Amino acid sequence: MRRVASGGGLVTKKRSKSSASASTELATEPVQADRFSKARSARSASMLEDYTELIADLIAANGEARTTDIARRLGVAHPTASKTIARLKREGLATARPYRGIFLTEAGLAMANSVRQRHRLVVDLLIAVGAPREAAEADAEGIEHYVSDATLRAFEAFLHGRGQR
Repeated sequence: MRRVASGGGLVTKKRSKSSASASTELATEPVQADRFSKARSARSASMLEDYTELIADLIAANGEARTTDIARRLGVAHPTASKTIARLKREGLATARPYRGIFLTEAGLAMANSVRQRHRLVVDLLIAVGAPREAAEADAEGIEHYVSDATLRAFEAFLHGRGQR
């Protein structure tokens, strides 16, 4: 094994006994651990982001967002939606009024708008590289939560360079 510098930090190169075998590059443990930590954090935030985005959409379309509607649209059970809405409230992203539904706080609305922007950018990029619109919309639902700000800026630069957006 030997350590060499790479654009993403030091990597460990495995020396192969056979010259026909390709070398395997591994990031150093701290770099790799940081990457996995960021992915876990994004997974945790993605649910809240989906909820805030949907609540904002429901309020725009219907004037309110009810737990029942949220559960149906996300394809989850009512208790699951209730539990996540309680988390949104604890984290200061939403409020609820008896018999009036769920409403976003300023922080919740900011999150919903940010997610919507990321979603649109990812969809536009996927379409620009040839993905069909329906596939781009579905795939963006996952990608939008995991893509870094640096990568989003690269997507935007690519699209602007191609006369898109």
